[in-house]
Amino acid sequence: MRMKTRLLLIAGLMAACAMPAAAGSLETVRSRGEMICGVSPGVAGFSVPDEAGRWGGFDVDICRAVAAAVLGDAGKVRYTPLSPKDRFVSLQSGEIDMLSRQATWTLSRDTQMGLRYVGVGYYDGQGFMVRKSLNIKSAKELNGASVCVPTGTTTELNIADYFRGNGMKYEGVAFEAGDQVAKAFESGRCDVFSNDVSALSAYRLKLVNPTEYVILPELISKEPLGPVVRQADETWTSIVRWSLYAMLVAEELGVTANNAEEQKRTGSPEVQRLLGASGNLGESMGLKPDWALQIVKQVGNYGEVYERNVGSGSKLGIERGLNKLWTKGGLQYAPPVR
Repeated sequence: MRMKTRLLLIAGLMAACAMPAAAGSLETVRSRGEMICGVSPGVAGFSVPDEAGRWGGFDVDICRAVAAAVLGDAGKVRYTPLSPKDRFVSLQSGEIDMLSRQATWTLSRDTQMGLRYVGVGYYDGQGFMVRKSLNIKSAKELNGASVCVPTGTTTELNIADYFRGNGMKYEGVAFEAGDQVAKAFESGRCDVFSNDVSALSAYRLKLVNPTEYVILPELISKEPLGPVVRQADETWTSIVRWSLYAMLVAEELGVTANNAEEQKRTGSPEVQRLLGASGNLGESMGLKPDWALQIVKQVGNYGEVYERNVGSGSKLGIERGLNKLWTKGGLQYAPPVR
């Protein structure tokens, strides 16, 4: 009996080895000729379509960077807007190739869902937005408040922890979509709107009178946000990770969309490695030597992407804060490109 079982196991292993390997995301994307990227549905500064249906924003630019590296064209992306309830399922099922939306990196999401966070594109924290007329200056004054939150997110758990930890009570009012939360808050259904501060800044712009609302100073959580891919696809994981890192390294080295071509010819050895003028660091990922050059030329470095979408060059006007480069006192830090 033991011998028979052993023979069956060996036969099974031989059959598995004989089966053709499932195509990885890189092969799938190239065969399709476009990348499918999951994004938030209409969050100003991060992922929102214009009147012509063209998507733009910080999260969208991360998608575009990957498309530039893989396909040589940042425009070859199909965007799939996803609710918090659907975002991870769509990635797990293969409906999308990567997720680039406001999805916090946590231990359970990174180890229990068959997914892999590849890096932190945006360091954020959860906060509270209230009406100025309430004259509330601190979150510690919210005892007994009703709080509107998006369901299926870490936001709900953070709220529960914060109020319990501070000996306060609250009424949670949950909605599936961020726009529903914002409308409920504006209509008076709740006293407080809680979400990541970046999201609160974006939703405030959608309110009829944005100046009537204020975001309180406290951050009650850590919210590291970044691209997500499926596990067991190491090449694709590396491509998405290093597409993000290439933008950070480019900013650190002073390489911009406007000077990238010139820097490829005249830059330092480190710059020339990044841009593909020397060596071929993209080869191990199945990419062309100029993969990072295409990202910077077509999308920009990290600082350019930040400023035009959510920073001083945008309607949001969010200070970079923790998202400054490590050389400027922030947390954004990429491994060496060599």
